[in-house]
Amino acid sequence: MKGRQGRSLLSLKIALVISLVMSLLSGCGIGSPNVKETYPLESVNRDGSATSYVYRAADKTVPEVAKELTDEKKPDQVSKEDTERMFLVYGNEYYHLQKDPKKESDTLIEVDSQQYVQKNYDSSFLKGYLTAVVIGHLFDSLGGGGGGYRGYSSRDIYQPKQGTYHAPTTNDKKIAPPLTVEKKGSIFRRGTNNGDTSVGSGGSIFDRNTDSSKSSKGSISRGKTGSGGLFDSPKKSYTKPKTRVGSGKITRRSRR
Repeated sequence: MKGRQGRSLLSLKIALVISLVMSLLSGCGIGSPNVKETYPLESVNRDGSATSYVYRAADKTVPEVAKELTDEKKPDQVSKEDTERMFLVYGNEYYHLQKDPKKESDTLIEVDSQQYVQKNYDSSFLKGYLTAVVIGHLFDSLGGGGGGYRGYSSRDIYQPKQGTYHAPTTNDKKIAPPLTVEKKGSIFRRGTNNGDTSVGSGGSIFDRNTDSSKSSKGSISRGKTGSGGLFDSPKKSYTKPKTRVGSGKITRRSRR
């Protein structure tokens, strides 16, 4: 009996750990599509953890972009297919796809953090795209919708409560989701014993070791007697070779 209870308790602990890890991963936005590397960043509105980044997918419809994103990473939830706008939910990131009213051949990809949605969106507007469970998770703790915002494409009419959109700065581009990590590497040179793993001895792969005690140099000698070198100076005099002139005759073999 005790052994059975112990196994049940262990299974419960494992389930809780898995649930915690999954929630942490989704909270960090891990597993969301990498739109940062695919589409240009057009506009930004951020205030602390409440962020909104807008990318442009040129000459692509809303359903086409939605298919690209879902093929890359499966979302937690996706709204029904629509040519005007669609929502994809990836953990705490909300992808709001909208046809650009000023250029209908393009699709705007608005990536909003959960905090941005809570502070700015109209909950009644989202009911047509997100499940009641998701909407309840977003707004129940706030006692209703955060604002009247309905997306970047209609921002002039339904303005966000938080700040205004602006052209992305260099810093905006660096911290735009998903975050990337810069990595540094080194080039190893064969034939060295000093343990130097940097790119060349002076930071360049073309630098050479100038220490004469550790390097060997060759030279070409000229004009040295008996050196036998390829480039020795020519001798001043030469002995003319003897020739002999003679005469001969050609005999013809007779036929029998």
